[in-house]
Amino acid sequence: MDSPTAGCPFEYLIEPLDDSSDKKFFNVPKLGGIKYDVLPYSIRVLLEAAVRNCDGFLVKKEDVMNILDWKVKQNNVEVPFFPARVVLQDFTGIPAMVDFAAMREAVKNLGGDPKKVHPACPTDLTVDHSLQIDFSKCAIQNAPNPGGGDLAKTAARLSPLKVQLRKLPCRSQAACRGPCDSGEAARNSGKFSAQIENTPLLCPFHLQPVPEPETVLKNQEVEFGRNRERLQFFKWGSKVFKNVTVIPPGTGMVHQVNLEYLSRVVFEVKDFLFPDSVVGTDSHITMVNGLGILGWGVGGIETEAVMLGLPVTFTLPEVVGCELIGSSSPFATSIDVVLGITKHLRQVGVAGKFVEFFGSGVAQLSVADRTTIANMCPEYGAILSFFPVDNVTVKHLEHTGFDQAKLESVETYLKAVKLFRNNDSSSEEPEYSQIIQINLSSIIPSVSGPKRPQDRVAVTDMKRDFQSCLNEKVGFKGFQIAAEKQNDIMPIQYEGNEYKLSHGSVVIAAVISCTNNCNPSVMLAAGLLAKKAVEAGLQVKPYIRTSLSPGSGMVTHYLSSSGVLPYLSKLGFEVVGYGCSTCVGNTAPLPEAVLNAIKQGDLIACGVLSGNKNFEGRLCDCVRANYLASPPLVVAYAIAGTVNIDFLTEPLGTNSSGKDIYLRDVWPDREELHQVEEMHVISSMFKELKEKIEKGNKRWNSLEAPESVLFPWDSKSTYIRCPSFFDKLAKEPAVLEPIEKAHVLLYLGDSVTTDHISPAGSIARSSAAARYLTNRGLTPREFNSYGARRGNDAVMTRGTFANIKLFNKFIGKPAPKTIHFPSGQTLDVFEAAELYQKEGIPLIILAGKKYGSGNSRDWAAKGPYLLGVKAVVAESYEKIHKDHLIGIGIAPLQFLPGENADSLGLTGKEQFSLTFPEDLFPGITFTIKTSTGKVFSVIASFENDVEITLFKHGGILNYVTRRFS
Repeated sequence: MDSPTAGCPFEYLIEPLDDSSDKKFFNVPKLGGIKYDVLPYSIRVLLEAAVRNCDGFLVKKEDVMNILDWKVKQNNVEVPFFPARVVLQDFTGIPAMVDFAAMREAVKNLGGDPKKVHPACPTDLTVDHSLQIDFSKCAIQNAPNPGGGDLAKTAARLSPLKVQLRKLPCRSQAACRGPCDSGEAARNSGKFSAQIENTPLLCPFHLQPVPEPETVLKNQEVEFGRNRERLQFFKWGSKVFKNVTVIPPGTGMVHQVNLEYLSRVVFEVKDFLFPDSVVGTDSHITMVNGLGILGWGVGGIETEAVMLGLPVTFTLPEVVGCELIGSSSPFATSIDVVLGITKHLRQVGVAGKFVEFFGSGVAQLSVADRTTIANMCPEYGAILSFFPVDNVTVKHLEHTGFDQAKLESVETYLKAVKLFRNNDSSSEEPEYSQIIQINLSSIIPSVSGPKRPQDRVAVTDMKRDFQSCLNEKVGFKGFQIAAEKQNDIMPIQYEGNEYKLSHGSVVIAAVISCTNNCNPSVMLAAGLLAKKAVEAGLQVKPYIRTSLSPGSGMVTHYLSSSGVLPYLSKLGFEVVGYGCSTCVGNTAPLPEAVLNAIKQGDLIACGVLSGNKNFEGRLCDCVRANYLASPPLVVAYAIAGTVNIDFLTEPLGTNSSGKDIYLRDVWPDREELHQVEEMHVISSMFKELKEKIEKGNKRWNSLEAPESVLFPWDSKSTYIRCPSFFDKLAKEPAVLEPIEKAHVLLYLGDSVTTDHISPAGSIARSSAAARYLTNRGLTPREFNSYGARRGNDAVMTRGTFANIKLFNKFIGKPAPKTIHFPSGQTLDVFEAAELYQKEGIPLIILAGKKYGSGNSRDWAAKGPYLLGVKAVVAESYEKIHKDHLIGIGIAPLQFLPGENADSLGLTGKEQFSLTFPEDLFPGITFTIKTSTGKVFSVIASFENDVEITLFKHGGILNYVTRRFS
């Protein structure tokens, strides 16, 4: 809600910001006095939102007092939270927008006014996940080495940006550190400049990259053609829905746009000031917490509820204080700090908690470092990781083009409500549920893998650890390769040359936008390493799928300005576009020769990426080992061509003269990196990004879209389809029906992730979704990806549980298959579910611990619902996914402590029956009866009355639709 609710019981706390201003705010510190002063900063944000939105119904006065009494109420009460805004990315955002469009239809069918269906808060959708790498490694790959000679001329010759200099007036005297008209500054630092004929050398701040890289333009052209229907639908939504803004393709990825453009830090609506806060359809919304903005991912279903004016409801969390002390090693990047913190917090156990950073080490971290750390919090299980606003934040905002008057207002307000941290005074630290300490000086260069982001490996131990993984039995760290096969070599022919693949060979190396591309220090480190490596005569083998997908054009700008982009391109790390790509399986296909060698040799091929997800099979079906690494290490491992290397004792490669080149020979030192960053990451770049977003681009601006109140669904469309969620919706919810004689669709083990459940990546040609598309006249080249087709429930339902790594105990090996027990047939999961539905047989799922861990994907709940799943019975759940099950109308049931399907002697072949008690309440226990006569008890995992109400309505969508009618 934008401004105080009428009749708010806390109106007496409203005060003017100062004597000369019309701005007002809730002076919440006056409510609590000493109690307020010891609250963690993140809890203070929750409290302010509760005070401002208190209406006695959705937010009660009791809720406000519970938050104020956080010290004694943590983990004991449910509290509501109204975030200030919502952020969507296109993969998870299109289902929300499709649901809104379908909701308009449903409201009309129930006799209501469809024009009333609008988001209740600002909603920004960034189209960043539809990018696929169709074009990479242009002719520049074969250009001569730029060793020796004038670097400026070589950079100009090699750069795919066709760098040129323009004689432009300075935008601000502060931005220009040299006498630009004389050209003296450029002559004194020629390595940062480029020269073209008849153009005088100018200050490096006037280096203008035009046009976009050819690969970017080509990939964008294909992206617009491939996703035309989706883009037209988004444009329709931006026209007819109030409060909806669409950031078009080619602008940047959602998290970086959120940081650089969408973030307010402090909101101002109708002269009222309040803290910026956000939820969104991506678990890594948490990146914004590094900027002092409270935010986290809650998935599509809950996000839709917020868009419709409902709060997020959750257990008042514990807040772990993470004290950072010491200074990091000169060789450790922010990514090393991130991976070190991730492993430490995962071991401590912070699932379902807030983490708040403080201590002398925090002041040493840039905002880019903080956002990188905050971005990984889903990987250590926390709800969010929070860095309160301080002087470092203010300097960052000033540097990135924040209006000075706005900045003064922000600082004044945050200090007034005690949300501004003074790093010089330890006496003002809040009280925390628990304090842990991490010494930054103990952090060393690391990677993470081969299958989970929390499994950190020191770079110095990489070779030993990988060889250990080959020996270990199949699991999170093991591949169980026979000893006699661990040294197998598979020769391949590629582009007229012979190469050798072995266990550990790198076949995908991607510097991608998920985690690191908001951080200039690590991106420039990768560029400087590439420069030194090329000058030393090193290359990347051409069969390795290398790519550079920055978070926004700003990254390309400073990589170009600093002169390192040509060297990255020379090694194959060419800018392919702005958006999420490799991390969601949208990498270019591996060469046929490589695929054949991996399959024939049963090789453990590797991917190395600067992202945050590395689950097995995520990048590519045949790449089983995936490592997360900092951008410079991604480049280093690409040059080495293998992860089975000890960088201390073994060279990256050998140059044409036969000289061994080691990693230490090409690693940029911190002082050099700092100088380049200071000179080339400047405020004008952020202003240009904002201008680009506001103006859009030619393709987007010329795209036609309907403007009708109801979306004109096309029955022939394979991208956008009106979902069936509302087909049988009545004005009032029916009594909960019992589940009778249900069969088990899947019998699953521990740690089943949303990657296993939700459709993602490419559409396999042998899949049920592929058959559906083929029957509608599409060729495999036109399949696109599951992400691009998230607006078509028929495709997504067929892709549910279609992951080749799904291990169903009925099958006994990884495969997207199950058994249809009435006939005994082994079928694709969708085909079996379809048969069950035709026979009128309800379905349940049996699972182990941590069911639904991973990304917050709404289709991980929607898909099973449309397959006919009525309940999941698991040992435990990842909270986000459990909330999604409730939000779609699937009952999340839990075995009693110490019990599971095995201990109860269940085979999964039984039929299961249960009746829901009329009086449901949080934590209620009831019994399930099986066809074999076995009876056991389960706990209904409802945490509050709101969840029970939503479940009785059949989920959030039904509930809010009935409210509109």
